[in-house]
Amino acid sequence: MTATTRLTTPFGARATAAEILAGVDITGRRMIVTGGSSGIGRETVRALAGAGAEVTVATRDPGQAADLVKEFAGPGPGSVRAAAIDLADLSSVDAFVAAWEGPLHALVANAGVMAVPTRRLTAQGWELQLATNYLGHFALARGLRDNLRAAGSARVVVLSSGAQLRRAFDFDDPHFERQPYEPWPAYFQSKTADVLLVVGIARRWAADGITANAANPGYIMTKLQRYLEHDTLRAFGVTIDEAGNHTVPDYYKSPAQGAGTSVLLAASPLLEGVTGGYFEGNQEAAIVPGGPDALAGVAQHAVDPAAADRLWSYAERVLASR
Repeated sequence: MTATTRLTTPFGARATAAEILAGVDITGRRMIVTGGSSGIGRETVRALAGAGAEVTVATRDPGQAADLVKEFAGPGPGSVRAAAIDLADLSSVDAFVAAWEGPLHALVANAGVMAVPTRRLTAQGWELQLATNYLGHFALARGLRDNLRAAGSARVVVLSSGAQLRRAFDFDDPHFERQPYEPWPAYFQSKTADVLLVVGIARRWAADGITANAANPGYIMTKLQRYLEHDTLRAFGVTIDEAGNHTVPDYYKSPAQGAGTSVLLAASPLLEGVTGGYFEGNQEAAIVPGGPDALAGVAQHAVDPAAADRLWSYAERVLASR
């Protein structure tokens, strides 16, 4: 991706996942969507399976995807199954990888947590947001590399957000061991790490026929906001009545619209061979300086090749030392 040559598509920012895949046949392609039992992930699964894919919902509680499995159990080319994974538990990631057999045409790294209010650590001593949003997905993608390669032409889609604009990755103290823990900076750096993961894959796996791109789904009300207090939600434009019911402003998308960019990157013919990009509103975004005043685009610090290489080496090192 460059600042002057960016891919454009005919889809508006509010196109739904189903609209983006209308007329696209991906029968027989095998895909994984982490966190696919709710929110944006659920609509991603539904659209991909509706276009013919064999989709595995990778989730901590496979039972929550039972209705999706049932929905696609009848006649038709698409299908859905569910399998357990906890991205914050590397033994769970390892078990998922060991159980996967055969080619994999797309991995959609959709699962995530946001603004965890207190510093929580995994069994490996990693800060929970970084562990879930980045390190778990890094381990999963790396573990499935041979399966992606076997597909001949495979895609990795990593969900980031506009949060990457706010903070570069903190290589000196990524798990808040020395500095006071703050929920939002921890989230910001995890979303920057997600874009750097895409850059790292693009730099390393192109010869395997594997592409990788990052998606910013936009503002959508899902379980991702479960840790946010009412005052914070109001700051994001959400109206809350006395009964606790939420009303979102017009600029919010529905989950089906939020899933649009995910399925564009995972399955649209328009993205064939495209790698290393960051997409928002179903268009490839411009590279911008980043910082507190940035409203759109992808920050230079999130696509910096040197930072991507450094983070890749860091992730390999911490996974090896667990």
